[in-house]
Amino acid sequence: MLRIDHVSKTYANGTKALENVDLLCPDGEITAMLGGSGCGKSTLLRLIAGLDTPTQGKIFTGQTQIN
Repeated sequence: MLRIDHVSKTYANGTKALENVDLLCPDGEITAMLGGSGCGKSTLLRLIAGLDTPTQGKIFTGQTQIN
């Protein structure tokens, strides 16, 4: 399971890439992210992968917080 609770990401220059994102992806389900260029898809994937840290909120896989 992947759970994203109130995640926001603001870069040092003030750019808001994500704001207050909530998502629940249960085990065994396929989830897709769709959106235009610059809407935060890659930023969210970087946060989920642990390559970056959110400004606010928490990301969990199962019961483990990954950020």
